[in-house]
This record gives sequence, structure tokens and C-alpha cells, in this order.
Amino acid sequence: MTTSSSINKDIVTAVSVTFGAAALGILFYKTYFNKSKCAKSKVNLDLKKDNPKVVDAFDIEDLGDKAVYCRCWRSKKFPFCDGAHAKHNQETGDNVGPLIIKRKEA
Repeated sequence: MTTSSSINKDIVTAVSVTFGAAALGILFYKTYFNKSKCAKSKVNLDLKKDNPKVVDAFDIEDLGDKAVYCRCWRSKKFPFCDGAHAKHNQETGDNVGPLIIKRKEA
């Protein structure tokens, strides 16, 4: 019986060490290699990257009757909307759309 008891202790020890090592491995991986929680993705991927901050201002008089501005940062005509948000929304499940400014009808 002592041989059986010794084997059971060895098995319990081996299983404990294995699970402990696996837990430490998972913790190490999530801390150093899993960047999904650590690094947030950028919104502006390629527009005016040489500027520290992208700012576009327009005078109301210059707008005409209607202006449509991009809010998804994917437009090739930025700051104006070119409809790129439709593809962005389809790929990501997002629901972003343009900012539309128009003159109030009297």
C-alpha cells in the first residue's frame, strides 16, 4: 500500500506543478504578448500625419447650402465625406456616418 500511496502523491504533485506552470504561462502571455487590452488602435491611420493635431475650420459663409464632413477618418477627400464610412461600417459593425451641415430654410 505504501507504493500505491507514493504513486498517488507523485501524480498529485505532477498535476499541481503542471497546472501551476500553465497558469504562470498564461499570465505571462497576457501580460507581455497580448496587446489587445494594452494598446488601443488609432482612429486616424493616414491623414495629415505630419501635424500634431488635425484641425479643419470653415466659415459658415463658405459652406454654401450644404456641407458633408467625414467622421470615420477613412475618407480620401478628408475632411469631406466620400462615403468611405459605408465600407468601414460593414467591416467593423460600426454605425458611424457623416456630419451634415446645411443652411436653415427660412
